[in-house]
Amino acid sequence: MARFLTNMLFFTLIIALFSVTSPVPAMADAKYLFKVASLAPEGSVWIKRFREFAQEVREKSNGEVEFKIYAGGVMGDDQAMYRKMRAGQLHGGGFTMTGIGAVVPDFRLMGIPFLFQSYEEVDWVKKGLTDHFSKTFAENGLELIALTEVGFVYTMSTMPIATVAELKKGNCWAPDNDPLSSGFLETLGVSPTPLTIPDVLTSLQTGLVNTVFNSFYGSIVLQWFTKAKYITDLPFGYAYGAFLLDSKQFALLPAKYGELIKKAADHHFGVLLADTRKSNDEARTVLKENGVTFVATDPNALAELQSTRDRTVMALTGKVFSKEIYDEAMRLLAQHRSR
Repeated sequence: MARFLTNMLFFTLIIALFSVTSPVPAMADAKYLFKVASLAPEGSVWIKRFREFAQEVREKSNGEVEFKIYAGGVMGDDQAMYRKMRAGQLHGGGFTMTGIGAVVPDFRLMGIPFLFQSYEEVDWVKKGLTDHFSKTFAENGLELIALTEVGFVYTMSTMPIATVAELKKGNCWAPDNDPLSSGFLETLGVSPTPLTIPDVLTSLQTGLVNTVFNSFYGSIVLQWFTKAKYITDLPFGYAYGAFLLDSKQFALLPAKYGELIKKAADHHFGVLLADTRKSNDEARTVLKENGVTFVATDPNALAELQSTRDRTVMALTGKVFSKEIYDEAMRLLAQHRSR
């Protein structure tokens, strides 16, 4: 029965990935239309919950507020989505941590490699930093509606990687415009290949890169696991994102509709957080069932990687993110660990 369920989950995810992206049509009498985009594939838990959020807003506003959703990267990567927002072609989107970090550098903070040891730590620090994130997004013309999550990401490769020396031998991917990930790998002695997320699978297929980083669930919906058959069983870092709307467009809403959007987002994206974590748990089993090998790390690897992290942070604080946000995050993390 368990094997049947995991196979069904796998089949569902594959169908979801190749589903035709079709934005929900706007109602004719919608007074306030938000065109939003995301890299998340149609059929994934992220888009499923977003459509449920949009449906609630539509119903409770009697059709006056509508979201037209472009999923699966059809509007380009994060930077392309942001440019289209600035040009008025889009009014918002679901942005990755690395993609929107070019606009609001402090948002990169929680992506520091080998920083968090549990979701409890993540939740505590994220809660403490949310007001700061909201403020800095607002200063850049963006309304933070909800924080989203990819989850803990792992090293995934076409070859087994158990040691730092083996990681250095790989052709590593780093997200385009992500000085934090690139800086960490360069400090480690690796020259990463920067690519946008939509280009990663093709690059794995051609051999341009052979080592990438993703969550278990993300590797399935993006099909990276079909080439990266080995996963180092040690979280490389934590990945998250944000659902953002253009501040000017959001300000056009009557106050009651702004409150409606925020309240609905609190509920649906709260459910999405649980969905994402459950999907990652289930995806581990699915990956094993489909030929992926989990590689145990060398006992000395973590200490070396954490040392590299510390040297990277020392070099990048004040450049990639502010010292103020780093100090506050470390205070919150120490506070949680002392409880």
